[in-house]
Amino acid sequence: MIGPGDVRKVAVLRANGLGDFLFALPALEALRAAFPGAEIVLLGLPWHGTFLEGRPSPVHRVVVVPAAKGVREGAGLVDNEAELSAFFQAMEQERFDIALQMHGGGRYSNPFVRRLGARLCAGLRTPDAVPLDLSTPYIYFQSEIMRYLEVARLVGAQAVTLEPAVSVTEDDIGECAPVLGDGDAPIVAIIPGAGDGRRRWPPEKFAAVADGLSAQGCRIVIPGIEGERPVIDALAGRMRQKPEDLCGRLSLNGLAGLLSRCALVIGNDSGALHLAHAVGARTVAIYWCGNVFTAGPVTRARHRPILSWRLECPVCGVNCITGKCDHHASFVADVPVGEVLGAAVEVLSGLSPAGR
Repeated sequence: MIGPGDVRKVAVLRANGLGDFLFALPALEALRAAFPGAEIVLLGLPWHGTFLEGRPSPVHRVVVVPAAKGVREGAGLVDNEAELSAFFQAMEQERFDIALQMHGGGRYSNPFVRRLGARLCAGLRTPDAVPLDLSTPYIYFQSEIMRYLEVARLVGAQAVTLEPAVSVTEDDIGECAPVLGDGDAPIVAIIPGAGDGRRRWPPEKFAAVADGLSAQGCRIVIPGIEGERPVIDALAGRMRQKPEDLCGRLSLNGLAGLLSRCALVIGNDSGALHLAHAVGARTVAIYWCGNVFTAGPVTRARHRPILSWRLECPVCGVNCITGKCDHHASFVADVPVGEVLGAAVEVLSGLSPAGR
């Protein structure tokens, strides 16, 4: 084991989405506390650099990883061996003391991390992955937060927090302020989108909850990206009182500012919802029971996860705890409106009179 005083530079591979990054924040905080003199370098995606620039965080620098099978994939991305070779040569020049694989089971990411040339490589490992110097088993049904804290612990970094936290900057607030304008009514943001259709609660049910809160004096706003336009239109079109449609009007940074100003955020299990957790918003969220193991909030003072206990695919009947299918019909559609609205009213009742 490398002693804390010998660690000058730590690389962390985590090149994926918003929620994925947020789940790793407590582990990154643990690394910063364990190695206060070291530079923490996130091997990530372009959006990481944009989001973290000028924002206090445990990450000192972002290095964008090139296209690589199983590590960075997507539309228009093609592996280029010359580009990969140049990347790994540059990483060897960094002379990392520790490289951590927090990117998955390791089938592709462990060989990737080994090519960084670090003095010590550690991370997650499934049985089919090549070994690292130190590893901990990747088992799907585990809290994502605890998963990455276990990786940090491999190199002697102990947890200093269990909840992801994102600092909200003046620029974040400055971007969302003109969009929100003035008003004293408590703001409730509805997040009807999710990357996987199986995690989406029906728009008409979100509309019923939004109407119930609007009738109690809440101001309903719906943020989102243009790709979520159909589901946002479906939600807004079913509401009795027209909400404030903020789709496409805020960057990720502006969304952080907006969510920090909300009295409550209601949504599906999604990156935007996890950002709401991280900026300190109160939340009520709809989860499939299988996902709450991995992605659910760890505390309940400010958060209420509402669970669907459906195990079988609504299309083919396959039990998706023990098996898999290719369908993407909602697994959470059966969650009752009354349960979500009741939780929302309960969480709002915990605010101060001014906030309420």
